[in-house]
Amino acid sequence: THSVHLYAPILLVHIASRCVISGLSSSDKRHPNRARTVTMQAQMQFQSARTVSCVRATRGRAQPKVLCRAFNSMESPFAEELKKNAAYIAQKGKGILASDESNATTGKRLQSVGVDNTEENRRDWRELLYTAPGLGQYVSGAIMFEETLYQKARDGSQFVDILLAQGIYPGIKVDTGLQVLPGGKGETTTQGLDNLADRCKAYRKQGAKFAKWRAVIKIGEAGCPSTTAILENAHGLARYAQICQENGLVPIVEPEVTLGPGDYSIDETAFWSERVYSHVMRLLNEYGVILEGILLKPNMCLPARGHAPPGLDAPVASPEEVARVTVRTMMRSIPPAVPGIHFLSGGMSEEEATLNLQALNDEAPNAPWALTFSYGRALQATTLKTWAGKESNWAAAQDILVKLAKANSEAAAGKFKGPHPVPGGGRILQALRTGGSGK
Repeated sequence: THSVHLYAPILLVHIASRCVISGLSSSDKRHPNRARTVTMQAQMQFQSARTVSCVRATRGRAQPKVLCRAFNSMESPFAEELKKNAAYIAQKGKGILASDESNATTGKRLQSVGVDNTEENRRDWRELLYTAPGLGQYVSGAIMFEETLYQKARDGSQFVDILLAQGIYPGIKVDTGLQVLPGGKGETTTQGLDNLADRCKAYRKQGAKFAKWRAVIKIGEAGCPSTTAILENAHGLARYAQICQENGLVPIVEPEVTLGPGDYSIDETAFWSERVYSHVMRLLNEYGVILEGILLKPNMCLPARGHAPPGLDAPVASPEEVARVTVRTMMRSIPPAVPGIHFLSGGMSEEEATLNLQALNDEAPNAPWALTFSYGRALQATTLKTWAGKESNWAAAQDILVKLAKANSEAAAGKFKGPHPVPGGGRILQALRTGGSGK
């Protein structure tokens, strides 16, 4: 009886539809289009009745529970810890000291002030940074290179313990450098997924609480960025973030739309930045990454830097214009679940980086994410010049570092009024280094 009642609507409509079809008038049959229309209407009624009956048949039955990847990832034992640590690093008015330069890059900077590239000198330089009195008032995280993560200060204290004592969370750069993609355009992909899970476990054991992976998207030249480059780098960032979270580290996701020479406008930078960030966020979701447990490290939207024709006379955008376009780009592409957007300085001068950060917080004082900094050169350049490898300059170098950190902390809170501790200065074109981690 149940079966008869269940399928009666189907049978009735089916019979009716066959009657309609067989009962077509001779006039209808002479007009194929009219006959086809009547037939299709009857068949659609049959399909609709069958769908309704199937729905009724499944009512009352136990339905299987479907779990998505994102829900499963939230079941991770690290989920709450990841969200807590990300929120701590992204707290209002604090930022990140990016000191994760490879040994090769650090060596070039040391040599620029007459200091040899030795392990001892690299250690002394990082010790100067991490032991600066009061730095923890303005900085909540420090990104380290692998060598530095395991180093000790002169008194035998681990660098990670020195940072934690100041309330600064230690982080670790986990990518192993850029490699050129085929195609002859100079576009790159980032290496480092091999053995990443094991390395994350070891870094966490050493005291690291977060990680960083840098992907570079080249714009400003014909055919760049290609779809291949965007998708390849989005995949790498998502897979890295997934592995980090599985092993208890907050991933800093850094999709850098590189600001090289050219004649592109600020709106072109914004267009490609929005496209890249949207792809990255889609891949993060597909890989089940907990957005509340990541941090983003993007570029600000800037026009061509004018280091080579035809961009030689390109004007520097005002802080207000940079803020307007950058905030618009973030609003369009970054979900509010992400706790912090930590902008890279991208070769900007120390003063420009601070003024632009202040303008960002003026533009969006109630942004859903913290708009703050993850600066390397904008905190270190003058500090390094002041030190120059001389013990007698140690205190003065730490003093300027803390002043720069304070200025950017105030800008991240929307409270910087000036004057800047290092006024003026120009932009620095940073050539992309490829071929590995530079160890």
